[in-house]
Amino acid sequence: MKTISIGKEELDMRVIAGKARRLPLVSPEGRGTRPTTDRIKETLFNILQDDIPGCRFLDLFSGSGAIGIEAISRGAKEAVFVEFGKEALSCIRANLKKTKLESQAVVFPVEVSYAISKLARQQETFDIIYADPPYERGFEPKILEWLGDAKIMNPDTILILETSLDTPVDYVDTEQFEIVRIKEYKNNQHVFLRAK
Repeated sequence: MKTISIGKEELDMRVIAGKARRLPLVSPEGRGTRPTTDRIKETLFNILQDDIPGCRFLDLFSGSGAIGIEAISRGAKEAVFVEFGKEALSCIRANLKKTKLESQAVVFPVEVSYAISKLARQQETFDIIYADPPYERGFEPKILEWLGDAKIMNPDTILILETSLDTPVDYVDTEQFEIVRIKEYKNNQHVFLRAK
């Protein structure tokens, strides 16, 4: 199992539950990606547990693919992974192969804005959209703008943005999106949204 060193912590990544339970995952080296810890991942999927079975899951800024893989393992019908980094893409493909979940996955090796517009042109819609952009780079309002224009969300779609803990939620256009919940952790937070 690949161990990622993060300061004084060491993080062993794995699938937590479902058909690929306990299988180890690899993650890109360096600080270009921030693997979501197992504790945060478990909390997230406990919140989403009733919505995952049979859902179509979109994983934006996928990194290692751990979130989308967890969704498939727990019963999502399909997950679409959007990631542009070469090393991260290699990790996603390796993790899908290791977990034997490739048949339920689609990998888009493109920028997020392009992927969203392409999915919209294909008239794709998703039940859950998860976005974990680089922190403090101003992606949050752009993501909401791209998604608002693309119409790949339906009224029941859950959108989760992972941001740093000190990122204010004033980027949310409350005429377009409703903040359903904010779950705070030690250093980051999940903002749950629905389109109005």
